[in-house]
Amino acid sequence: MNALKRHEKIMEILIERQEIGVGELSSLLDVTGKTIREDLARLEEKGLLTRVHGGAMLAQNDQFGILSPRGTGDRHAAEKAEIAARALRYIEPGDIIALDGGGTTLEMARQLENAPLTVITNDLFILSELARKDRIRLVVPGGERVRNVLIGPGSADFVGGLNISKAFLSATALHAELGASIYTGDLVPYKKALVRTARHVYGVVEHQKFGNFALWTFADCADLDVIITDGGLDAAQKELFARKNIRLDDGSGQPGYPA
Repeated sequence: MNALKRHEKIMEILIERQEIGVGELSSLLDVTGKTIREDLARLEEKGLLTRVHGGAMLAQNDQFGILSPRGTGDRHAAEKAEIAARALRYIEPGDIIALDGGGTTLEMARQLENAPLTVITNDLFILSELARKDRIRLVVPGGERVRNVLIGPGSADFVGGLNISKAFLSATALHAELGASIYTGDLVPYKKALVRTARHVYGVVEHQKFGNFALWTFADCADLDVIITDGGLDAAQKELFARKNIRLDDGSGQPGYPA
């Protein structure tokens, strides 16, 4: 296993468990403790984890590239609900939309009315939520299960052949320079395919994720037509994105930020 793949696996484990020791990582990844300590040092330099005595803990422990088997819990539930409600205003009857896997897109599914609509999603929680809404047509790219999502080598090609009017994408972190990023590389081709294919692309990102970055960038900020966030975004971040002509919707209705 090369270093990049080990780093990805380490971050996946930390997302799930929040903290782990060097010895256990060494056993799980079948490498020496020295190699693990070197990996942890490099990941700490990137701000992705914090080394503690005998191991490491996740630096951004409220952010996920994919959800744990326990689901979203109540982490930032108010912000997710606010963003979801705002995002639904962009959806019109008859639209063909893609809902990326994530807690905020799951909240969108919960709030979505049972109306004529086609939804493409690989998120099992979203599928479960929408299955009861019989007027919504569901399209599933398929693949193998990775926690809450289905992903496979053909998933990106599948969505690339669809006519998607609007895609709503989640991210672990959002940085004005480094773009929208996640910890899990397996999901990057699928997310990039949604960005390329959809006529309109929306980021749905809580304010806590702004200014941070994860291992893999799947979209530049300029690739997103609108970044939809909650009202907790601070003025400095708003100004930073405004200077780059990146459109935000935080509900403020200020010049440059759609209501």
